[in-house]
Amino acid sequence: RTMAVATVNLRALTSWVGIARLLAVVLSCLTFSLVASTGHFGGPYGTWCMFTWCFCFAVTLLVLLLELLELYPLLPLSWDDFTSAFSMLAALMVFTSSVIFPVTFISSPCSSNQCARQVVATTSSCLCFLAYAAEVALTRAKPGDISSFLSTVPGLLKVFEAYVACLIFSLLDEYNWEPGLMWCVAVYSLCFIITLLIIIFTIGRCLTYIPCPLEKMLVGYNFLALLMYLTATILWPLYSFRGRSRPDPCGTNCPWNKHLGVTFLTIFNLIAYLVDLVYSTRMVFVRAP
Repeated sequence: RTMAVATVNLRALTSWVGIARLLAVVLSCLTFSLVASTGHFGGPYGTWCMFTWCFCFAVTLLVLLLELLELYPLLPLSWDDFTSAFSMLAALMVFTSSVIFPVTFISSPCSSNQCARQVVATTSSCLCFLAYAAEVALTRAKPGDISSFLSTVPGLLKVFEAYVACLIFSLLDEYNWEPGLMWCVAVYSLCFIITLLIIIFTIGRCLTYIPCPLEKMLVGYNFLALLMYLTATILWPLYSFRGRSRPDPCGTNCPWNKHLGVTFLTIFNLIAYLVDLVYSTRMVFVRAP
């Protein structure tokens, strides 16, 4: 009787990428364990931070197991695109949590045992971000290599653009239904949906079914998204702060602060789409000899 032999790929743990993933697993586990031991992570911000660390821990551990046992070829997706997109997303999520958690939960002076554990958790979260950033750097495609789109600079920027749009949505709770602000919300929504579809279709190997030149279509979309975000960069602060000064006091949930956050995030995405357009144009129209 023939027996199936399990293949174990130890290089999944001993390579530099594998070591970075192992560090991310250990550090994310340490972080959410320390925060859970304090029992002080209530509210939307604490819930988001705990979700981030647990989600990144679970998915990274799953990636390690699939590569260790060499089971990932059985999945109906582009594995390199998936791991590149996830490592970029995890780096962004952990970075955000590393900023939000201490600002929200660590008070001064920090002298209690609970505060000490929160400080250690923040430190391990920052180190976890560095582990994911190292994975992104190690798996990034070399110049001229487009076999894995989401590991190229334009592909990584797509993940960044979608994530920043999600942050913008989390701050959109009050915009007075003014036409200018409604246009901005339409810009954020439309660009997010298209960018997310590009990521999903790339991971699912569905882009080849699009009946048009894909590279030139991406350049055209980046140019259109850049123009749309340019209008949002102008209209959002114009309509949000026109005739309105910052109230005193203005706490964490102050609408004025949220509008300011949306303004900066819009600028970040404008810059991201500009860099994306430059790199995409070079990849399509400037061929290396």
